[in-house]
Amino acid sequence: MQISSRFTIAVHILICVELYGDEAPATSETLAGSIGAHPVVIRRILGQLRRAGLITVARGREGGAHIARPLREITLADIFRAVESISRGALFSFHEKPNPACPVGRSIHAILDDRLAAIQAAMEREMEKTTLAEVIDAAREQVTEG
Repeated sequence: MQISSRFTIAVHILICVELYGDEAPATSETLAGSIGAHPVVIRRILGQLRRAGLITVARGREGGAHIARPLREITLADIFRAVESISRGALFSFHEKPNPACPVGRSIHAILDDRLAAIQAAMEREMEKTTLAEVIDAAREQVTEG
């Protein structure tokens, strides 16, 4: 199982908006060039970030995306929740029809549900510890070294 790339694309978008948004409008086309994704994908993720209150998007000369809240108030968990569609709040999903006649099939939820919920909660707790400000600081350091 693998989490989609929407989360890492969203973080990439937010870094670009913060680092380069004052130099040129952060549009879906310019962001797509940095990310290497189609502008439609970028627009979809921009919309999710906007609906979550993490960015604003304006048209015209002063257009493009802008971060809507202080960087220290946005965590990786906020970004993750904004762009990843998690079925019924669960990161892990099950195959649809485990065989109830099989001892493992009828017990698989009892075996895994609590464990997987604990793993997801631990991941989200760790994501809550990292702010966008910390990520931006690391990005600035890497970009100026490169």
